[in-house]
Amino acid sequence: MKADVVKVKFDKDFVGEMTSPTGTIKLGNQDQGMKPYHLLFGSIASCFYATFLSVANKMRLSFIDVAIEVSGNKRDDDIATLDYVKIEMVIYNGSNEEKLNKAAELGAKYCSIHETVSKVANIELVILFDTK
Repeated sequence: MKADVVKVKFDKDFVGEMTSPTGTIKLGNQDQGMKPYHLLFGSIASCFYATFLSVANKMRLSFIDVAIEVSGNKRDDDIATLDYVKIEMVIYNGSNEEKLNKAAELGAKYCSIHETVSKVANIELVILFDTK
């Protein structure tokens, strides 16, 4: 199954852009240029949230919005793969903390990008609740 298509173009100084079916972003060594781990962490957050949202909707849970921060550490090897990733999600005005925690756990379990990264790195999921 084909996931999607993006096109990327770079110059010799690592200045580029990525174009997808839905938009274009700057890459590399330029103002507002996304770096490889920015894109990877954003992909983890986006996939995780989309999956979480699907589960939360099926469970009829409600919240105002969320904030997600993804960080990580790389190994000090010749090929510096990730060894640790932390996903911290703050859920604002959640209807049921216990069930929202469960939805987040299922979101992580069924997010394909989360599962792919988990093959090389330990992933910690931290869920916090707040009111606005």
